[in-house]
Amino acid sequence: MVRINTQDFDESITFCGRGDEKNNFLMELYLKNEQDRSVMFNVYDENVGQFNKKIDSAFQSKQKFYDSKKESIAWSEDFDKYAKAMLDFFHYSKKELYPVVHRMRSGENVTPKLPADFYSFRKDINFNNKELTNFSPFVRYLSNLMNNLSANEKWEMRSAVDKAFLSSSAKLHIADSLFTNEKIKNTVLDNIAFAYLLEDQNIINNQKFLDKYHALSTDQNQHNEIKKIGDAIQLLKQNNPLPNQKLMDLNGTTVDVKSIINKKTVLFFWTKNLESHFVAAHKRAMELQKKHPEYDFISICVDQNETKWKSMLKNYRFSNIREYKVENFDSVKEHWVVNKIHRTLVLNADGTINNAFVSLFDISFESNLN
Repeated sequence: MVRINTQDFDESITFCGRGDEKNNFLMELYLKNEQDRSVMFNVYDENVGQFNKKIDSAFQSKQKFYDSKKESIAWSEDFDKYAKAMLDFFHYSKKELYPVVHRMRSGENVTPKLPADFYSFRKDINFNNKELTNFSPFVRYLSNLMNNLSANEKWEMRSAVDKAFLSSSAKLHIADSLFTNEKIKNTVLDNIAFAYLLEDQNIINNQKFLDKYHALSTDQNQHNEIKKIGDAIQLLKQNNPLPNQKLMDLNGTTVDVKSIINKKTVLFFWTKNLESHFVAAHKRAMELQKKHPEYDFISICVDQNETKWKSMLKNYRFSNIREYKVENFDSVKEHWVVNKIHRTLVLNADGTINNAFVSLFDISFESNLN
């Protein structure tokens, strides 16, 4: 049984019944970590001595809490793996974040000043423990570790696209060196590949990244899925025809997207679940349409419910924006690689692609409207 005070949700969850003491311990430790996180950012501004002093103090307080509960509840060794991991990996994540966040906030590269034993805890981590593979404190730590190890000040002058490629490629090799368990290594490699391929893309870098991925992963099934995304991205190169998809107009008529492109066009997406974005995107499109009347601006709702789509539009007056809805979002997502709602496609008058990976809200978006 779970008891919740709905006025103070997180702080009030308590469990009763079988296993209630262990569940309550995990919830209390989670809340302690969240409270710690909420006041943590200023600590990253400190020099390494003060940083270590402050995070060690916070850790020791939670260590005492953990020790007392472990003794009073007398939980099993199996449970202790997760309880200790929840305690330790939150602390370890701070260490991995410190040089990255410190540099972001202060501009100082603190790495050369770190004590020789700053990361000594790493040697005690079993990265091949299958029981922790999907445990969120470990997954979060692993992400912070990868970001830390893949950071390279030599890339500072490179473009954001090139830095993403270099960083993600570095993460592939880090994962290959950390994990000896083939299943775990493949899972981590897949996650790195998905995260990279589903970001805004420089098409040229994709094949180089995929070659690195395929050389390291032995999971042929995932190869097929990763390859499918990579192949779809390659089809969205500049001057390629936009892969055809079915859309529905406000009359309920199904049309091919290629049949509605008769001038230079901007396609943007929205969902009723993000109303603020829906409004902001339409307003931005109307502003741009006034400045660039040679362009059509086509709004595409990714939701399936036709009634709710039309009802949403009736509440607003968006002039000169052509409204459509996807017939099959899974197909649109697969063929146009639509992975986030800010995604925008700029098309030439003949339906070929000008830029398939951009956002209406990019500072330099108008440079695509030539």
